[in-house]
Amino acid sequence: MASRAGGRRTGPKCIAIVGPFSSGKTTLLEAILARTGAISRQNPVTSGNSVSDYSAEARAHAMSVEATFASTEFMGDDLTFVDCPGSVEFAFEAEPVLAACDLAVVVAEADEKKIPALQQIMRTLDEIGLPRILFLNKIDKSTIGVRDTLKMLQPASSVPLLLRQIPLRKDGIVVGSIDLALERAYVYREYAPSEIAEIPGDDKARELEARFSMLETLADHDDHLMEQLLEEIEPPKDAVFDNLSADLRDGTVTPVLIGTAEKGNGVLRLLKAIRHDAPDVAATRIRLGVPEGTATVAQIMKTIYTPHGGKLSVARVLSGSLADGTELFLPGGAAVRVSGVYRMFGKDQTKQPSAGEGETVALGKLDAARTGQTLSSIKGGIAPLVELSPPPPVFSMALRPKERKDDVKMSAAIQRLAEEDPSLTLRQQQESAETVLSGHGEMHLRVTVERLEGRNQIPVEGRVPAVPYRETIRKSTQQRGRHKKQSGGHGQFGDVVVEIKPLPRGTGFQFTDTITGGVVPKTYIQSVEAGVRDYLKSGPLGFPVVDVAVNLSDGSYHAVDSSDMAFQMAARLAMKEGMAACSPVLLEPIMKVEIFTPSDATAKITGIVPQRRGQILGYDARPGWPGWDVVDATMPQAEIADLIIELRSATAGVASYRAVFDHMAELTGRLADEAMNANGKAA
Repeated sequence: MASRAGGRRTGPKCIAIVGPFSSGKTTLLEAILARTGAISRQNPVTSGNSVSDYSAEARAHAMSVEATFASTEFMGDDLTFVDCPGSVEFAFEAEPVLAACDLAVVVAEADEKKIPALQQIMRTLDEIGLPRILFLNKIDKSTIGVRDTLKMLQPASSVPLLLRQIPLRKDGIVVGSIDLALERAYVYREYAPSEIAEIPGDDKARELEARFSMLETLADHDDHLMEQLLEEIEPPKDAVFDNLSADLRDGTVTPVLIGTAEKGNGVLRLLKAIRHDAPDVAATRIRLGVPEGTATVAQIMKTIYTPHGGKLSVARVLSGSLADGTELFLPGGAAVRVSGVYRMFGKDQTKQPSAGEGETVALGKLDAARTGQTLSSIKGGIAPLVELSPPPPVFSMALRPKERKDDVKMSAAIQRLAEEDPSLTLRQQQESAETVLSGHGEMHLRVTVERLEGRNQIPVEGRVPAVPYRETIRKSTQQRGRHKKQSGGHGQFGDVVVEIKPLPRGTGFQFTDTITGGVVPKTYIQSVEAGVRDYLKSGPLGFPVVDVAVNLSDGSYHAVDSSDMAFQMAARLAMKEGMAACSPVLLEPIMKVEIFTPSDATAKITGIVPQRRGQILGYDARPGWPGWDVVDATMPQAEIADLIIELRSATAGVASYRAVFDHMAELTGRLADEAMNANGKAA
């Protein structure tokens, strides 16, 4: 019978290591590098010496905060592993990485609280069609059986989790594993390859049951194997391995291997599964839709600014080859020239003359290139293979340098940081004259500020961005404003009568005139409107005025002394006196909010919303997300600033939200007084 998988794929491979926060991804990478001989010994992540945790921010917070690349060799194969952050706040780091990888190793553990985070990761892999292996970590600490663990984890995966190994226990302690495909036992040794052993007699029945379950799942996609099982014919091991490879590459199953990365257990079997079963760059080209016949195509996975080497663009060579000095083209036609090709190993780079198909390397000084872009040797470039779309930001901070001389320097530094992390957004808030940085959580922005200060020596101050309050009126009035000034020569004279009326909420501003008999010449009516508009920029409460109608009904002028400026001044005087008599009131923006939460935390979320002056509109199951809900609510913008911190605290770090402006609402009492005092106005 012909092979379904077509044999082992050779050539360089790129493998992402992903998983929920604190599942052991960085530890697994250390174990892999130690097992392949890339490092002399496995460093504990708490030592601060691991390959991934090389940045000051990673060490300070004891967590990965950016994707880390490390290339190594295993049994003659060139493998690049990418350790991706597990925190949802840094999850977007993985998206441009995953697009160009051949395989993902999902690190998980028997922890029910982490299932929603695992589900988010698996869904991302589903969306891009990336094959994956699940490495069930910390198997020595698990208190439940491995098959019960898979039942617990299965809702997080859209395809069957296929158990390839079961634990080997002695006196209730995990001492090794039994490989269901090889039908062979392995006894663990710390930081060393496992010893091959016979399957103990007491475990033989358990192994046969688990193996049959594995074969049944494989038979769902192989009619010949199904016939063999029905006829109780033992399938050849080669055929079993062929099915395992084919189903992994097709994405119809997620094989599950077990181990304890902290002790190096199960790592060798994982590496052999990657070597034998993983797809190669040819499959990645098909998945991304790389045009056939394109000489050289490279996909940028990350941008790094190094202290001394300048800008590096980490890229996967999907087809062809490149070298120092190679000219490549971005989508749209801009040309860039490679200035150095480097092999990555954490913070270290080793220069090499060129890179071939499948290799993952850093390219020097591609100033115009950005993360997620596609490079090609075709003049004019090719269409982008990947469209990055960061999720909406959920946390913002207004930044300013402690010393004004650093203003320009800070802006340039933030732009570089945004190149490294495309999920950051920067905007200039003209109304409040603030530089507002937005991202995916409090820790996300804290790390960004630490980079800003540590790398660039720019001390900054951060605060909650100003809320765009407005004010309006409740009553109508009529008011005269007269500006008269005589100082020798031509004087200044303008005289107006205006009617000020409230408008329905959301109407904005309306200006009309009912002048008759030319008491105010037409040339000065525009001046009156300009004066009114200028005043409305800051009303009696100190905020822009909205939902007001002003009608110019009467006035007078002087043939010599009247002017554009005089009538603007008269209009401002009329508005200043009249608005104070119109019962001004503060308005605050109310946002329409969608909160995405695991269903078991929905009750907590519906309790949080009213505490922030919000109103629950309803909640329902989140479409396409089993075990998740969407809570719809309205909430004042002033209450949203740190909302994400409370949401994540209530949901083991996975909840998120999306907010859009809905309407303005009156704000009175203590909160209004606080807003006006903060704006420099007494209530």
